Amino acid sequence: MSQPANSSGRKRRQTRRRPAATAGTTASPREGANGGALASTQNGNGHRSIRVVLDGTELTCPKGCRASALLAEHPPKSALPTLGVIVNGRLRALDHELVSDCTIRTVQFGSKDGTSIYIRTAVLLLCEAVHEVDPLLNPVVGQSLAGGYSFTLRKNGKLVDRISPALIRQFRTRMTRIVAEDRPIFVERVTVEEALEHFRKVGAQDKVKLLETTRRAEIQWASAGSYKDNINGPVAVRTGSVEKWELVPYESEMVLRFPGPEFDMRPKPRRQTRLYNAYRETRRWNEELGVANIGQLNQAVINGQVSDIIRVAEGFHEKKIAAIADEIAERKNCRLVLVAGPSSSGKTTFTKRLMVQLRVLGLQPVAISMDNYYVNRVDTPKHADGSYNFESLDALDVKLFNEHIHTLIDGGRVETPIYSFTRGERIEKTIPMELGPRDVLITEGIHCLNPRLTEGIARRRTFGIYVSALTQLSIDDHSRIFTADVRMLRRIVRDRLYRNYTADQTLIGWKSVRSGENKYIFPFQENADSMFNSALVYEPAVIRTYAERFLLEVPLDSPAMAEAYRLLRFLHMLVPLFPEEVPQNSIIREFIGGSAFRY
Repeated sequence: MSQPANSSGRKRRQTRRRPAATAGTTASPREGANGGALASTQNGNGHRSIRVVLDGTELTCPKGCRASALLAEHPPKSALPTLGVIVNGRLRALDHELVSDCTIRTVQFGSKDGTSIYIRTAVLLLCEAVHEVDPLLNPVVGQSLAGGYSFTLRKNGKLVDRISPALIRQFRTRMTRIVAEDRPIFVERVTVEEALEHFRKVGAQDKVKLLETTRRAEIQWASAGSYKDNINGPVAVRTGSVEKWELVPYESEMVLRFPGPEFDMRPKPRRQTRLYNAYRETRRWNEELGVANIGQLNQAVINGQVSDIIRVAEGFHEKKIAAIADEIAERKNCRLVLVAGPSSSGKTTFTKRLMVQLRVLGLQPVAISMDNYYVNRVDTPKHADGSYNFESLDALDVKLFNEHIHTLIDGGRVETPIYSFTRGERIEKTIPMELGPRDVLITEGIHCLNPRLTEGIARRRTFGIYVSALTQLSIDDHSRIFTADVRMLRRIVRDRLYRNYTADQTLIGWKSVRSGENKYIFPFQENADSMFNSALVYEPAVIRTYAERFLLEVPLDSPAMAEAYRLLRFLHMLVPLFPEEVPQNSIIREFIGGSAFRY
């Protein structure tokens, strides 16, 4: 928990509220051979000027000019709030000082980077509000839920069982006041030694462990009042920037909700009971292991305790898979198991391990590949830009798949198609298939929980499973690890090792992948009969060993450089863990190699 203002009197370098230079307005042509860097010049007063390319427009401004001053004279055209800038491929705050020729891209809310700045700032303001209500209370971030982040509370080192609606109202009132006051947000760069002294004093052990197990010389912390918190990326310059949010009760916790992509508050979503329970289950596992944040994981790796953590974490997975197999076996009329989940969630390895557990129970799982039910390329739906939309449900022959499933579970025989991805069409050869009395048909794919796929089949004859990597490991009490980041890092490693895709290509294509997930997967996740969280608490330390190298291959001028830089900063917080102790049947092996299963 944090944090009274530091009163040690030590001299620190502040990065906020220095006088900003005035931006120039003179546009200059690009200079230098072959489109090289723009040359610096002297302005009429003898002061050095720098040249910038701002959202494609070439300008000059005084050296030391803040990005905010430049944008004041050259406002972005977007109607959405501008929250930061990307300077030469690196995300920066609006008050970033421009000291050399550079290329600048403005960052608005709705983009991944802009939204991350907004969320980071909103969480800081919530922490300040809680601190002002009761300095002994400390918010602890949980999962992404209901359009925001869930939070529990810790007091005197112990989690509070339930957050009362009255207390939430107090936090909401105080946070509203902080935003309305439009306070400046101060960011300071301090030595790790000074930060450790402060966090030890206020009992913030999550931050102490993180700083003790990394070798950074300095960190940045931010404050909008009497509370100080270390930050892992840019924040807004003033509290008034966080004008839209909601703080609402959820079960025994509270959720800080954020605006949607168009900067309007989304309708409250329906209860995500299964997802919430999956999160809670994983959090309980982590607590039993004593690894809730990166600092604790780093400490376990350094002290040689991680071997036990690996065995227990993998044991949790096996126990959960066996329990799901038991549920399937207990549903006596179940003939079809459907496994769905987003990209790089580990669906394939999960399915293979589930098939083993079903065999243990005397059932005979029979796989049917949904890939063979793609329509011919000429009939594939397209995106607005004319590219093929292979993630749409209409890219599959839903009618034929449904007919075959009906026939099979009713005891009939079908001729399943074979699809040639090289030719973009089905070939003439087919595969005969029928089910025996103990056979259970099993298939996996992104659309498996969409009711259109199994229309007309009685629910008692099917069993749906949603698989995703819902990491509950956090950076510290106030900073989450994005669940999508775990999957993206998995995919970067697998694509680079086995699919001949560079990290650059994977990062550039990830936006399209995420768009497809939002349309075709997430809306149906609550249709599942069971959820399996494929994240492993020790996984990020293993992934670092591979992903760091591959991210360093991203060219400096790549459109993906800002994202690569963000991921590298995250990975640098982790003590790397070599993969030798990862079991051969682990979900992670699907991405790093060495699996006991064939794919």
